[in-house]
Amino acid sequence: MNEATLILEDGSRFYGYSFGAEHCTNGEVVFNTAMTGYTESLTDPSYAGQMIVLTYPLAGNYGVPGSSFWESGRIYAKALIVSDYSESYSHWNAEESLGDWLKRENVPAITGIDTRALAKRLRERGVMCGKIEIEGTDNTQLSVEYGSVNYVAEVSCKEVIHYNAGGLKKVLLVDCGVKQNIIRCLLKRGVEVIRVPWNYDFNNMEYDGLLLSNGPGNPDNCPRTVEHIRCAMRGDKPIFGICMGNQLLAKAGGASVYKLKYGHRSHNQPVRHLGSDRCFITSQNHGYAVDDNTLGQDWEPLFVNMNDGSNEGIRHKGKPWFSVQFHPEAAAGPTDTEFLFDEFLKML
Repeated sequence: MNEATLILEDGSRFYGYSFGAEHCTNGEVVFNTAMTGYTESLTDPSYAGQMIVLTYPLAGNYGVPGSSFWESGRIYAKALIVSDYSESYSHWNAEESLGDWLKRENVPAITGIDTRALAKRLRERGVMCGKIEIEGTDNTQLSVEYGSVNYVAEVSCKEVIHYNAGGLKKVLLVDCGVKQNIIRCLLKRGVEVIRVPWNYDFNNMEYDGLLLSNGPGNPDNCPRTVEHIRCAMRGDKPIFGICMGNQLLAKAGGASVYKLKYGHRSHNQPVRHLGSDRCFITSQNHGYAVDDNTLGQDWEPLFVNMNDGSNEGIRHKGKPWFSVQFHPEAAAGPTDTEFLFDEFLKML
């Protein structure tokens, strides 16, 4: 293994060894506290432009499954940073090692990093951009442009895609970087899914309900999506938003969003359903949040994060519109909130 160095924008350096693709890269450095799910995280389009730090010390011991288990068709994360990479793996559905997969997907990775110290640094200073330099390769520039890049435009589908034509109900899915398991959760409930690009004007299409997907980056970079949602809100059709979909629905309703210090990226975020004592353990991946104080009088918070009090969902007081900041499809992770898909489909 060649020596590799992670350099943060504050000048911090962390030294390790390369076990992925042998080239330099840069991106926003974020940490994920989940114990499993590196395949799902790496292929989640919401990680576009980011380098993932896994705080769980061991990675690679269960290998990588075939693409039918991924959240998209390829790896979207810029790099993977771990404490201890296991070259040996064992799992019933594993087809190759994590290192071989990363090399085949041309994604750099570092092992031997003190990820506990790195995560503490990011918690104290907030997420930062960084770069990976690998011995024997050309150096790369440190990019600090993450928030201004429209990553949604990069990861969204480019044309309309139909699934399960002839289903009893039609769900129009606005693809801002949708995870495959959202589509799977809809299809196993027998509905037709019409997937459209993030900036597609869907308001002349026939559908029974609107689903706003997750996606990467800053939701303020998606004004056309917000305008199309606002147009749909002139009617009464049900709307359900997930992750970035929560932020876009809030913006369409007149609220604003802000960037969290280090975001929520884990499988163990507790959220409480407001108006009740019910608490759910949720899977999350986001760096921005809705500002509750900017919600209009027709809107109210639906869920709250029990760790930091940030918004975890909203709903309209009179219309069938609601959204959540967490991931109810949750793969890999807890399945406490998959019932929200059923609640949405009951509205159709």
